[in-house]
Amino acid sequence: MRVIAGSAKSLKLKTAPGLETRPTQDRIKETLFNMISQFLIDAKFLDLFAGSGGIGIEALSRGAREAVFVDKNKVCTSIIKENLEHTHLEGKVLTGNVLMELSSLEGPFDIIFMDPPYNLELEKQVLEYLANSNLINEEGLIIVEADLHTEFSYLDQLSMRVIKEKRYKTNKHVFIEKA
Repeated sequence: MRVIAGSAKSLKLKTAPGLETRPTQDRIKETLFNMISQFLIDAKFLDLFAGSGGIGIEALSRGAREAVFVDKNKVCTSIIKENLEHTHLEGKVLTGNVLMELSSLEGPFDIIFMDPPYNLELEKQVLEYLANSNLINEEGLIIVEADLHTEFSYLDQLSMRVIKEKRYKTNKHVFIEKA
């Protein structure tokens, strides 16, 4: 895994060993960032279920002014810190349960990205929290990386809506905004 573009372009990133994390493949990451590039400059970016931090680091490399990374796995947050140091980028790294850490965050964020473990409805729990918080700007963007079969039909009940969906072979990115 590497940084695709920006100030840290081509630098390799460490990933957590084992199968607990699923680093976003470079070609999928490149597609994602091509889709959101106009929103990144000077953005405040939140990377939830951050794994090795590749998404938030890419955002910083491409011009986000600030990034916060949250993951419950201490090995992952240690790797995020190493990756930030290696890329000469700065970010705030929090170790803890994402749902518990949300209340300690200082928003609002311009972009919130999450890649939770699939099929546990963690994305739904986070979206429910975000719907009733000030963590996302009124014109902010929420991006969920999810299994192809994950449903988001409940979003209208949260005063949110899907504005775009990009499907890949095994997963998808769902772009959400407040309605």
